[in-house]
Amino acid sequence: MIDVVLGLQWGDEGKGKIADFLTPKYDLVARFQGGPNAGHSLAFNDQKVVLNTIPSGIFHNNCINVIGNGVVVDPVRIKEEIARVEEMRGNPLKNLVFSKKATIILPTHRVLDAASEFARGAEKIGSTLRGITPAYRDKIGRTALFMGEIFSDHFIKHYEQLKKTHLKYIGYYGYKDFDLAALEKEFFDAVEFLKKFKFDDTEYLVNESCAKGLKVLGEGAQGSMLDIDFGSYPYVTSSNTISGGICSGLGVAPSKVKNVSGIFKAYCTRVGSGPFPTELDNEIGELLRQKGFEFGATTGRPRRCGWLDLVALKYAIMLSGVNKLIMMKADVLSGMDTINVCTHYKIDGEKTDRVPSNLCDTKVEPVYTEFKGWKEDISVCKSTSELPQTFKDYIKFIEEYTGVEICIISVGPDREQTILNHQKEL
Repeated sequence: MIDVVLGLQWGDEGKGKIADFLTPKYDLVARFQGGPNAGHSLAFNDQKVVLNTIPSGIFHNNCINVIGNGVVVDPVRIKEEIARVEEMRGNPLKNLVFSKKATIILPTHRVLDAASEFARGAEKIGSTLRGITPAYRDKIGRTALFMGEIFSDHFIKHYEQLKKTHLKYIGYYGYKDFDLAALEKEFFDAVEFLKKFKFDDTEYLVNESCAKGLKVLGEGAQGSMLDIDFGSYPYVTSSNTISGGICSGLGVAPSKVKNVSGIFKAYCTRVGSGPFPTELDNEIGELLRQKGFEFGATTGRPRRCGWLDLVALKYAIMLSGVNKLIMMKADVLSGMDTINVCTHYKIDGEKTDRVPSNLCDTKVEPVYTEFKGWKEDISVCKSTSELPQTFKDYIKFIEEYTGVEICIISVGPDREQTILNHQKEL
C-alpha cells in the first residue's frame, strides 16, 4: 500500500520536513508531480538544505527515492541539487532513481517561461520561471522529451526540433534577454552527468515494491489550492497537486492508496499573484512574514501572509480524502494577543462554507472566529502535555471544523521539533 503526504494550502506548507521526518518508516519515497518550482526545506543536525526535485527521503541511506513519471526535470538544476545533497553526506548515486518517462525541461522551456511572463506585463501569473508550464505544455501536446531518451540515438534530433519550435514562440513574444549558447552548454554537460544515475520504468518499481509488502510514501509538491483543476485558476501550477495526482504521476491504482496526510500551516501564505481571501496586508501580515521566515525557498520571493482559512482547508481535505492532518509553524503564532480563523466566506451578502468555482472573479469577504492567543514559546515543547491550553483550544476547533484529527504538530524547523498528537503516528 501507498501513503501520501501533500500540502493543503497554496504551497510552502513544510512538506519537506514532514517527508524527511516520516521516511524512516518507509522503504521508498516518490515524488509524483511538479518540478524545480518546489522548495522542500529540510533541517537537521544544525544544517539546512532545500530540495527542489529530489524526494525528501534522500538522506536516509536505506530508502529508495524515486522521481516519478509525473515530474518535470531540469538537468541543470538537479545537478546542482545533487551537489547540495552530496555536501550533506547524502548518497544519490545509491538511492536515487529517475523514471524514464519523466519530462525533461529544456533551456528553451525556461526562456519561454520568462518570455510569457514578460509579455503579460501587469497580468503576470507569478511563475517561478523554471520552465515548468512550457514543459508540461509540450507533454500534453505530445512533443516532449523524456528522461529515458538521453540514452537514445535520436535525442539530439528531437531536441533540435523542439528548440526550433520554441524559438519561434520566443520570437513572437519579442523576448531577447537570454544567451542560448551558454544555457545549452550547461544543459548538455548536466545531461552527461545524469547518465551515471539509475533510470527505470518506475511504475513497475513502485507497484512491485507494494506487491512485496514494502512501505511506499508518495510526496506531493506545491499545494492543493494550486491544483490545475481545482485550484484558484489561472493562478495555479501545471500539474495535479491533490492525492489523485499520484495515480497518473507514479502509475498506481487508486486502490493502492491507504493514508493521505495533509499538511497545513497554522496560518496561510501564498507566493505570487492570485486570490488570497484571508491575506493580511498590514503589520500583522508583516509580523508573520518576518517571524515565520516567509520567503520562497526556491525563489527568495516574500510570501503573502494571512490568517488560517478553514473554508479552503476543508475543501482541500475533501478533494484528497485526507484522513490525517499535520500542522506546521504553530510556534510562529506564539506571543499574539488574539488569533483569527476564517470559518465562512461572505459573497454578495450571503455566508457560505464553500469555495466558489470562480474564486479569482468573486469578491470574497472572510468571516472570522476569534481566539485568545498564547504567550508561551511552544518551540521548546516536546509533548502535547506541555502545550498551553489556549493552543489546545485552537487545535480542537480546527479538528472539529474539518472532521479530521491533527496527528502531528510542528513547533520549529528541526526534525526534533515535532510533536505526536493523540499519541498517534502516521
